[in-house]
Amino acid sequence: MAPDASDPELRISAGAIRLRKGGVPVVCLTAYTYPVARLLDGHVDLLLVGDSVAMVLHGHKTTLGASLEMMIAHGQAVIRGSARACVVVDMPAGSYEATPRQAVASARRIVGETGCQAVKLEGGVTVARQIAAIVAAGIPVMGHIGLQPQSVESDGGYRIKGRTEENVAALYRDAEAVEKAGAFSVVIEGTVETVAADLTRHISIPTIGIGASGDCDGQILVIDDMVGLTVDRVPKFVKQYADLRSVILQAAASYAAEVRSRTFPGPAHVFSTAADNDKE
Repeated sequence: MAPDASDPELRISAGAIRLRKGGVPVVCLTAYTYPVARLLDGHVDLLLVGDSVAMVLHGHKTTLGASLEMMIAHGQAVIRGSARACVVVDMPAGSYEATPRQAVASARRIVGETGCQAVKLEGGVTVARQIAAIVAAGIPVMGHIGLQPQSVESDGGYRIKGRTEENVAALYRDAEAVEKAGAFSVVIEGTVETVAADLTRHISIPTIGIGASGDCDGQILVIDDMVGLTVDRVPKFVKQYADLRSVILQAAASYAAEVRSRTFPGPAHVFSTAADNDKE
């Protein structure tokens, strides 16, 4: 039976995540599809419909390939497949940076069309006005500082943050700006471990680490990385808990061999004239 996604009382709220500061770590994973959301829902506190979907499922080179329509479609699938987890949908590049008004309009569309509990956007000082405006409109916001995938082209690649005094100071300004603007939590990505730990102690909202620190208030990974489905480079910070890529490759090879040898389909997989065998 599918989960009852229509009852908001069953879900962990953004406010409940906010109260987890300094407590039991918040368990987060990305999800982009209905079946994966169903599998993960009972194990996590938060499901992020990340703009990484553009790379993971759609084959784009960066997250810049994500569109508002893409995020909404995958957000709808994850909401339908979950009942307990707090669902957060990424705001894609180009949907919020221009003005607070644009940010609010995009956030309202995401929440209105998916039913998600919050949105996430990247940046600190530069998007503080957007965060404040979205929060003022009644929509919870998760921040994202440190390495920001939407900025990799302007940054010249995936560069770890927190390795210079100047950059550390900028990270503190970003963290403080996100907190002051009213975000309920903030992702810290690709940041030197000691800096991420210090940032976690410095601000009052939960930090969610990815390539950051075990001292963060929670952790997140891309589900495809975590279960070994990634076909390209896997980041250093990923721990693979399964090797589904090998399982799928073996299954495909076995299927191909059986089709070519005409051993599949067999008697158990075709319909006969007997009524009992007519059930799919």
